[in-house]
Order: sequence, then C-alpha cells, then structure tokens
Amino acid sequence: MNKILALLPLLLLLTAFKPAAPPQTTGPDIPAEVQTLLDKYGCAACHAMNRKLVGPMWTDIAAKKYSAKRIAQLVAKPEPSNWPGYVPMLAQKVAKADMNKIADWLTKLK
Repeated sequence: MNKILALLPLLLLLTAFKPAAPPQTTGPDIPAEVQTLLDKYGCAACHAMNRKLVGPMWTDIAAKKYSAKRIAQLVAKPEPSNWPGYVPMLAQKVAKADMNKIADWLTKLK
C-alpha cells in the first residue's frame, strides 16, 4: 500500500501531460454530403485528400482546373493519359445529380 501511495504523485504528474498533437496534414475538409457520395460510389477507395492512393489526391485533381462537365466526362470515360504513373481508372457509373455535386465540389477545391 505504501508503494502505491509513493508512486501516486508520479502517476498524477504523468497524466497531467498530453503528447503533442501530430501536425494537421488532412488538407481542406470534404463536406459531409460530398463524402457520403464519394463513399457510396467507391471514389474514396482510390482517392484521398492528403495522400496518394491508387489514384491521385483530390487536390491534385482540382489543380488540373477541369470544368465540372469535363470531370463528369472523365469519370464516365477515363483517359489514362491525363494521369501517367497511376493505375488507369475504370469507367464509373455515377448518377447525374450526384456527379454534378462531386464535380462542383472539385472545381471549387483549392
């Protein structure tokens, strides 16, 4: 019992300090409505905001400055020459209204 009481101040001291939070590398937030669509159509399996996966990062796609119409065309009929070094994307079937929301978000992403 005395050993436990002797260690109590040390334990309290250790619990008072929290490790520093890792630096934020997530980039811009993805709106919840858009994230739901990205998950629904499987986009999030190959694309992420802060790291390259099978496909380019969302910010890299946005940096191409494609119009929303062009993004929709490329999702429906990908052109692998636009993204050398990546696994070619298969054509994706995305409902038009959902594709418009995703494409609009991408055109506004910085």
